[in-house]
Amino acid sequence: MALHLQEIVCAVAPGAHAIVLLDHAGWHTSAKLPILGTITLLPLPPKSPELNPVENIWQDMRDNWLSNRIFAPDQDILDHGCFAWNALVEQPWTILSIGLRDGAHRS
Repeated sequence: MALHLQEIVCAVAPGAHAIVLLDHAGWHTSAKLPILGTITLLPLPPKSPELNPVENIWQDMRDNWLSNRIFAPDQDILDHGCFAWNALVEQPWTILSIGLRDGAHRS
């Protein structure tokens, strides 16, 4: 996670600030994470996957391309995951509908 945050820091434009939404996975809440000046970590409330749009993306990919399968080697999982991601990217209307779902814009 620390390496991932460093990559985000590198992508933040000079003079800008990024907010990174996090769920409560152990690696997101570790005291060992570095404090980085150009990003703020914003944890979502516990047990609220409906607030995390990425959870909805994963659910859509599972529902449409990744469920009811047996994955053999690790490469098989990676290949199917890439296929599902690329298939979703070719459906911008699906991504839009996930982003516009009820509750997506409540604050």
